[in-house]
Amino acid sequence: MKKIVVLKGGISNEREISLITGSEIVKALKDLHYEVCEIDPADYPKLSELLLAIQQEQADLVFNALHGGAGENGMLAAALEMAGIPFTASKYKSLCLTMDKYVSKLIVAAEGIPCPRHILLRGNLLEDYNDPNDYKAFVQKLGLPLIVKPNDSGSSVGISLVQDLNDLKAAVNEAFRHCSSVLLEEYIPGRELTVSILDGKALPVVEIKPLQGWYDYHNKYTKGQTQYLAPAPIDESTAHLVQSYALRAFQALSCSVYGRVDFRLDGETPYFLEVNTLPGMTALSLTPMAAKVVGLSFADLLQQIIKNSLSY
Repeated sequence: MKKIVVLKGGISNEREISLITGSEIVKALKDLHYEVCEIDPADYPKLSELLLAIQQEQADLVFNALHGGAGENGMLAAALEMAGIPFTASKYKSLCLTMDKYVSKLIVAAEGIPCPRHILLRGNLLEDYNDPNDYKAFVQKLGLPLIVKPNDSGSSVGISLVQDLNDLKAAVNEAFRHCSSVLLEEYIPGRELTVSILDGKALPVVEIKPLQGWYDYHNKYTKGQTQYLAPAPIDESTAHLVQSYALRAFQALSCSVYGRVDFRLDGETPYFLEVNTLPGMTALSLTPMAAKVVGLSFADLLQQIIKNSLSY
């Protein structure tokens, strides 16, 4: 029997989602007869104290079920690597790259993968964004509607779909509440697709169809508000292209073990949005859904993640 420390909760604005993800993982691991210890980083004011608590458990593996903040930006992963503690998912380098949506887009675009046009705003230059003409210029470049999102946050926290120029400044200010830099992104009409990666292979494409509006926080985490089609009802050539782009993006950002790559499909062109190195593991989560299509239960998926993480 292996002993596993599950990290869940934390202090990021995605804490509640992490608690749900972590609880689902803990339950499944116990059913698989692992010895499980749950640790919430919020209980440890300093990273050194958290690291010591993990070391004292003398576990075989840390299952990182955190979302956002130090749990997903590479800080914790770097500490675990330096301490020689095995953990799930990608290493610190890829976490750093993928958490920064602007940087990840630059790298993925260099691979020849289509990306939405975008503009990065930095919080220390906020005084430059007080002139209404600045916002007008952004709209002239990106068009309307456009997406406003925190540059290093997830779970659709702080994201707005802006339909009118007069609403842009408020959306930017809301995004800055969650991050020191904000990404303005061209809105790509069409379909929302995602591809999970497991052990170097792309799982079937999943389509996300909110019943109303767009895939915001409410529709993402409220049961019954979004329809998920797995596999996505798209032709074989398009599915292959999206999976190919997902693998290339995953590899370009030095990711490993497992993750998820999100796209918008406009006609026949998939546009890269982001890589999620710690995808959710809740009842509504997309990676377990894609795994199920190829015959992997939630328990099977966790076993594969554990095996790959220990051998990487």
